[in-house]
Amino acid sequence: MKEKKSAGILLYRFQKQVLQVFLVHPGGPYWKNKDPGAWSIPKGEFSNEEPLVAAKREFLEETGIAISGTFINLTTIQQKSGKSVHAFAIEGDADAATISSNTFEIEWPPKSGRMQTFSEVDKAEWFSMEEAKEKILEGQVALLIELEEKVKSKW
Repeated sequence: MKEKKSAGILLYRFQKQVLQVFLVHPGGPYWKNKDPGAWSIPKGEFSNEEPLVAAKREFLEETGIAISGTFINLTTIQQKSGKSVHAFAIEGDADAATISSNTFEIEWPPKSGRMQTFSEVDKAEWFSMEEAKEKILEGQVALLIELEEKVKSKW
């Protein structure tokens, strides 16, 4: 069985000396009423491309925002599902209210024979590190901690 891997971008900024991170909430019926522990960095699966190339592509697909610049390579993490996540951090800004995400189609409700289309990401938001650690998927908290360590000299 081939290892599943994904790549993503952890966008961060400083607002009034406070480190904030940009997270997305997954779309679709499963995640609709989930909030704490449901948010993520914009990311997605890849196979035959470089992780940073995949991370930039996924960021664009999930937010509608093209991102470039100097990236900080973060330590690859392993999620509970066994999927490895290659993450890159970059300082920047984005308007969370105007994101535009790709869509996917699933049978919903299950076994209804009815196909419905949902956004991959239904919303995005900027969070302080304290808030982000509550909102983000448990397996991705390590990315936030590493980011704090790598940029602490900036604030």
